[in-house]
Amino acid sequence: MNWRCTLGVCAIALISLAAFPNSSGAQGKSLKDQLLGTWIYVSSTAKREDGSSVPRPSLQGAVTYTAEGRFHFITVRTDAPKYASGDPARPSPEEAMAIASGTVAYTGTYTLDEGTKTVHLNIETSSVPNLVGAPNQRRIVTSVTDEELKLTNPRTPAGITLDLVFRRAK
Repeated sequence: MNWRCTLGVCAIALISLAAFPNSSGAQGKSLKDQLLGTWIYVSSTAKREDGSSVPRPSLQGAVTYTAEGRFHFITVRTDAPKYASGDPARPSPEEAMAIASGTVAYTGTYTLDEGTKTVHLNIETSSVPNLVGAPNQRRIVTSVTDEELKLTNPRTPAGITLDLVFRRAK
């Protein structure tokens, strides 16, 4: 009778491991440890204050968080035009506008409030000059696993809420 009880306990343990594969590994790491590294942009959705959706362009990009408290972020439209002249210092006005409006890049330092799962950014350099030194730049970690990171930017300069999904770089 004892071996049946032991077999039952083992079966329950195996079923639990299969049902919750990521729970034990992620619980042992701090949120900062889980964020560290480079994450590749997968997708994003945007909403206005009234809840209506804002169309998003096709993008590629990445975000990196370092143990020293630095971060780097970039997204670029996948349909950005190539320079007809071949010289990036001499774009046509249309090319310059398409590139400038289709690229968002910034870097700086960050602090993390593990209690609220909020990343506070101090943007030092940006392709959008208005972001440099702007107060209350934050990203809320809505989900993080070993392979996927989901962030919310609660208010962009355009006044929208942006939900971003990344996968860990290999």
